[in-house]
Amino acid sequence: MAGERILVVDDEKSMCQFLSIMLRKEGYEITTVNDGESAIEEIRNSRYDVVLTDIKMGGMDGIDVLRELKRIDPTIPVVIMTAYASQKTAIEAVNRGAFHYLIKHAKNDEIKMVVRNALDMKRVRSENAMLKKQIKKTSDLKTIIGKSEEIQKVFNLVDKVSDTDSTILIVGESGTGKELIARAIHYRSMRANGPFVSINCGALPEGLLESELFGHVKGSFTGAIRDKEGLFKVAQGGTFFLDEIGETSPTIQVKLLRVLQEREVIPVGGTNPLKVDVRIVAATNADLEKAIKQERFRTDLYYRLNVIPVHLPPLRKRRDDVPLLVNHFLGRYNDTVAENRQKAITQEAMEVLAAYDWPGNVRELENVVERAVILEESDHITVSALPDKLRFREASSQRLITERAQVTLEELEREYLIKVLNDTGWQKKKASAILGINASTLYRKIQRYGLDREREAVLMDSE
Repeated sequence: MAGERILVVDDEKSMCQFLSIMLRKEGYEITTVNDGESAIEEIRNSRYDVVLTDIKMGGMDGIDVLRELKRIDPTIPVVIMTAYASQKTAIEAVNRGAFHYLIKHAKNDEIKMVVRNALDMKRVRSENAMLKKQIKKTSDLKTIIGKSEEIQKVFNLVDKVSDTDSTILIVGESGTGKELIARAIHYRSMRANGPFVSINCGALPEGLLESELFGHVKGSFTGAIRDKEGLFKVAQGGTFFLDEIGETSPTIQVKLLRVLQEREVIPVGGTNPLKVDVRIVAATNADLEKAIKQERFRTDLYYRLNVIPVHLPPLRKRRDDVPLLVNHFLGRYNDTVAENRQKAITQEAMEVLAAYDWPGNVRELENVVERAVILEESDHITVSALPDKLRFREASSQRLITERAQVTLEELEREYLIKVLNDTGWQKKKASAILGINASTLYRKIQRYGLDREREAVLMDSE
């Protein structure tokens, strides 16, 4: 395809010129460099579809270039060229990931065919990667159920920030789906083909967490019988999700700050910093600004993490999503634990679920639905199948609503009586006619509400 870009690397300028002229006639964009170091610099700064490199050059040879290119972008096909055929060298190049091994005095048609095949493979790889990304994009956000305005705002923000490499801080109560959002961000990003690594910072003691995050060298502490790579190195080229970041100790916070500032880690017991290339997504259910005031969290780390904040609403703030979530979990547990007995939920039970505040958020709702599917013997989940705290709360809520309604009606009636009496100059016969009640009923209501003409007049004057 015309316009595809090829990088030619050879310390012989005549060879570079020959390949450049021949391949440009095929419609390709050609860039030539004369050493391996320049080739690596080009790959880092520009996009190329194929690299043709000589195997024997001063400084970095072709195998070194191949190795470094595979680290930077493993999808670029690399064709190794040499002046002399050597089966051993060819096997080594292919084993290290070269697309093809080409003799320099090969016929022009053979060179063109190898380049075309390399470009075809690059195209297929790119299309597959894009397809995987699209599938992951769609499926990952489908696992986050919701149509409410609050959750749609989160989805829109995820779309905007995913393809950046900025650090993200997800803030939300436990059970709101912070890791689901972090995964959605990763699989919609440029790092989708890299690893997604996660750790709960509050689940491990400081010493173990430090070793897990940054790794350790042999002999650095009792039990360190060999070097160990930390999770930051495991996440190389991908996304590292740090859940419950607010639970980290001051020591860990200092080391995390170094990662964000310098993009490097120092293993426990080590002295040499190791470069890391990861995107950091952190999450917390704590108020980090409050923790800063209490000197439990570093201000500088907070601002390094809080580049793009994503606030996940609690379930009580998006009650419209409760029926969607209930039906989603019903479908899941009908298939896994209901032994092919598809259970539905009654409208009354759904209303009870929608009215509850869900302090444990989506996770708590899922547990309630799973429990109801398992324990309910009939084909319909009724209110009786729900936990006591939901049923008792419903009963008390109904009483409270009734009491509040009665108070409101009484207050409205009292205000209306005062208005009519004032409008009629407290002529009770005339007022009772307007109100549509007899005089004796009006007298009882005046006594019931403790109405007094002079007091009401004073109150009106004061207003």
